[in-house]
Amino acid sequence: MRKKFVSLLMAGALTAGMLTGCSSGGGSGSGSEGESASSDGDYDLTLYSINTTDPEFDDWLANVEEATGLNINVIAAPTDSDTRQQKITTILSTGDSSVDIIEINDEMSSAFKNSGWLEGLNDTVMTEDIVDYFAQGYVENMITDNEGNIIGVPGYTGYLAFWVNQEIMDEAGITSIDTKEDFMKYMEAVSGDGRYGYGGSWEKTYVFNEIAQFVNMFGGDYFDWTLDENKEAIQFLYDMVQNGQTPIDQIADKYEQMNPKAIDGKYGCWFYWGLGPEYETADMLGEDKIHMAMVPDFSGNGERYIFTDSWNYVLNSASENKEAAVKFLQYMADEGGMEASYQYFDRYPARTDVAEKIVPDTDPAKEIYSRYATECTVSGRPMLPQTMEFITDMGTIFQSCMQGNISVDEFCTSAQELVEKYSA
Repeated sequence: MRKKFVSLLMAGALTAGMLTGCSSGGGSGSGSEGESASSDGDYDLTLYSINTTDPEFDDWLANVEEATGLNINVIAAPTDSDTRQQKITTILSTGDSSVDIIEINDEMSSAFKNSGWLEGLNDTVMTEDIVDYFAQGYVENMITDNEGNIIGVPGYTGYLAFWVNQEIMDEAGITSIDTKEDFMKYMEAVSGDGRYGYGGSWEKTYVFNEIAQFVNMFGGDYFDWTLDENKEAIQFLYDMVQNGQTPIDQIADKYEQMNPKAIDGKYGCWFYWGLGPEYETADMLGEDKIHMAMVPDFSGNGERYIFTDSWNYVLNSASENKEAAVKFLQYMADEGGMEASYQYFDRYPARTDVAEKIVPDTDPAKEIYSRYATECTVSGRPMLPQTMEFITDMGTIFQSCMQGNISVDEFCTSAQELVEKYSA
């Protein structure tokens, strides 16, 4: 399918129309950022998509249109995350009906799910016979509102996986990292001479992932910083810094800075989202090099914890094309839609039954993703409605603690104050 772009003048008019509640021009195809695609004829619904820059987007769209019989108009979401969230917030909060289906991330799900801006899908798409195939903890935590309405269809599943460098493990004679004791032995064995047992992405808006992961592994509760388990998790991370087992300068690092260090052999293990395309490009992805491993059991109670994330397709409550929108969502929740996302976008299927059926055994993620789904407690990340403010403030006090500017006890006190502040 050929991409169809509108002129800059028309793009401005369409964007203005979108933000004021007027319908934009119809047609299927993808537009440039913030623009609606243009062609002759009517359309059945408008999709606000984050994927239009993907080289296979048009092939994916052709698949969806052929399978559903829908003529889909597409507006490209901004690539900048802040701008994107502002635009989507404006669309939903003003009752703008020009956009029917929107792709939103977990941060937006947390902010919007109880707003009344999104249509509940329990009776039409995420029915009991379908929803059971999705990660139940994620559905409950991230896309279910206070009244029990499921407001999204996950577009994929992605785990905050535990990654190891097998070459470093072999060098140290470590065969597995299954418990906290194994983890500590690994830290001691491989840290030194510019190498660290553990590496992280501790930039203030990213470190939230790892704080929550370690709190979970210790059996704590991210929303209750009076618990000893929470304190133990933060003390553990602080001690790793003090012992030279993880670097303090990673407080400046996002994944873009962390991954090259991991590829260069600076880290023995780390947590990271995704399937590791950066490692594959560097010829470092494989069972004898860098690969995903089972999450260690730190609590000693046999429980293993892991987070999953997704972008979700949601239905604008103000949509005037709900019948067509539901048809689109039903396809995305079904095997065909998930197979299309896997084929064209390399998105791992969110439904476990579909993943087992369509993902080939040669896919290196299949075995470990299957184990994560069946052997771990899978949940969505702990978020509050003012998501980015909460994440940023938690990251700021965490960095201060790791630098020794405040104590672990002071961090826990401040963290509890932030939970109460943003829960109000």
